[in-house]
Amino acid sequence: MKAGIIGTGAVGAACALAMVLRGSARELVLVNKTRKKAEAVATDLRYGAALAPIVDIYAGDYKDLAGAGLVMVTAGVNEKTGGATDRSDASGRLKLFSVNADIYRDIIPKVVGAAPEAIILIVTDPPDPLADVTRELVKHDRVLSTGTYLDSLRFQTHLAKHFGVASSSVEAQVLGEHGTSEVFVWSKARIAGMPVAHELSRRGLDPAEFRKQIEGEVRYANITIIEGNDASQYGIGIVSARIAEAVLRDEHIAVPIGSYHQRYGVTFSLPSVVGRNGIAAVFEPDLEAEELHALDASAEAIKKVEASYAAPKSTPPQG
Repeated sequence: MKAGIIGTGAVGAACALAMVLRGSARELVLVNKTRKKAEAVATDLRYGAALAPIVDIYAGDYKDLAGAGLVMVTAGVNEKTGGATDRSDASGRLKLFSVNADIYRDIIPKVVGAAPEAIILIVTDPPDPLADVTRELVKHDRVLSTGTYLDSLRFQTHLAKHFGVASSSVEAQVLGEHGTSEVFVWSKARIAGMPVAHELSRRGLDPAEFRKQIEGEVRYANITIIEGNDASQYGIGIVSARIAEAVLRDEHIAVPIGSYHQRYGVTFSLPSVVGRNGIAAVFEPDLEAEELHALDASAEAIKKVEASYAAPKSTPPQG
C-alpha cells in the first residue's frame, strides 16, 4: 500500500504524522516544492516511526508517486495567509479558491502523469471546488475532497460535550460544502439512538438557541484554532489518514465525504461509501425541507465561486 502527500507545510506534515502513527500505508512519499523541507519532515518522522507500524517514509519527486494507490494534495495558500479568518465574511474558505486553483493547475498534471491510477484526495482549502478543478484536469472521477467529514466529527464532539457523553455515542452529520454554507442535519442527530430534539425538550433547552451555539462552534472551529495556533492541522490530518486507509484497504466505510454529484453539479459531501476505486455508492439523505433547501444553497455557493474563476494563461511553478 503506497500513498503520496503533496505539500509538507503544517497540514501536509500533520497528515504524514497521522498516517505514520495509524499505519495507514506501508510506503509514504512526501513531495514539496522545496525538496529540503520534505526531506526534513520525512527524516523527523522516520525517527519516531520506529515505535509505529512499519512504514517506509521518504521525500521524493513527482516521479516517485508511481504506483501509489492514493495521493493527497495539501499544497496551497492556507486560511491565515489568505485572509480567510473573518467570521463575518460569508465566503469563508471559498476566498482562497482562485489562488489555490492556479496552483493546482500546475500540480495536478504532474500528479496524474506519475500516478494515473491513483485516487486523488483534495485537502487544501477550499477542497470542494478544488476537487472540481482537479476533475477537469485529470478527466476522471477518482477525485475526492475531505469534505465535511471533519465538520461532522466536530459536530459530534460538541454535542457530546454539551450532553456529557462520549463522542462515539453521538451520530450527527454535516453535509454540503466544507465551509460556511455547510448543512447541519439536525433532523437525524442522535445520542445513543435517541433524537437530540427529544433530549433538548426533556432538559428544557431552547432548540433555536442551542442550534445557534453548536453551529457557531462547529462552523468557525477552524478560525478558533488558527487564532491560537496559526493553522488548523491535526484534526484534518487524522481525517485524511482515515480516508487514505479506507481507499488503500478497500474498506467501504460510509462517511460524509466530498465527491462530484451530477444532480447538484458540484463536488460536495453526502453520505458515501469509500473504497479502492473512490466512491462506491452514495446514500441520498432523507432530509427535512429546510435542510434540502440549505443543501441546494450550499451547492449554489460553490457554483458561484467556480463560475467567477478565470483560469490564467500560465501558472506559477508550485508543488
